[in-house]
Amino acid sequence: MFSKFRRQLLAGPYIIWIAGFILLPILMILYYGLTDSSGGFTLHNTIAITEPIHMKALLLSLKLALLCTGICLLLSYPLAMILNGMNLKRQSFVVFIFVLPMWMNFMLRILAWQLLLSNNGIFNTILDAIGLPKIQLLNTPSAVVFGMVYDFLPFMILPIYNSMTRIGRDVVDAAKDLGANAFQVFIKIILPLTVSGVLSGIIMVFVPALTSFVISDLLGGGKVLLIGNVIEQEFMQSMDWNMGSGLSIVLMVFVIASMAFMNAHGNDGEGTAVW
Repeated sequence: MFSKFRRQLLAGPYIIWIAGFILLPILMILYYGLTDSSGGFTLHNTIAITEPIHMKALLLSLKLALLCTGICLLLSYPLAMILNGMNLKRQSFVVFIFVLPMWMNFMLRILAWQLLLSNNGIFNTILDAIGLPKIQLLNTPSAVVFGMVYDFLPFMILPIYNSMTRIGRDVVDAAKDLGANAFQVFIKIILPLTVSGVLSGIIMVFVPALTSFVISDLLGGGKVLLIGNVIEQEFMQSMDWNMGSGLSIVLMVFVIASMAFMNAHGNDGEGTAVW
């Protein structure tokens, strides 16, 4: 009895943290989003997502988030396979290299890419040196996607790599002994057993990419308006907390729906090799 009470007591700070920094902000968003300036109930703030400027920003956010997630997946899966094939010491070093940029301040990393992608940055300087015309990289959707991929790539690599490390070498050797070639081993063994890591990576990249606004602010130069930028402007510039909260509710619905979709499909035969 005392041991159970002690465990509950130790859980107290976490419960307070969850209540104060997760549940309370969500309740505030729901309250402001479903009320008007006088406190009366309204759905106007959420329905406002159908307005052309808001819908355009939402669709662009979905497009860039899907593009970023797809690029991260295409880059991460081969990299994870190469990493898994290295010896243990090299694996640890390469994983450290991937994680190292995450220790640096987020704003500093994006500002660095802002300088690299500028008209007088390294990329355009190289193009000019080899006699090619400069290209407009900064303040474009491509620059925003580039920044997202750079920032969120580790969140895709690490789950896939972790799922690959759990595949026993004896399973792969057994498949080869039974006559499976490299392609069959990948399709019937490696890919099915790494579905959980792929889905985790997709969620960990798609959600922050969909809700991002700092990257588009810095690399988009205000010319690439995502739904996160619209919400940030409603809160910080227009000081319309009701509208900003209403749009945030819509965005939360998209995030929850995408996570539920991934979890539902991830539970269908997840972690089972196909024989």
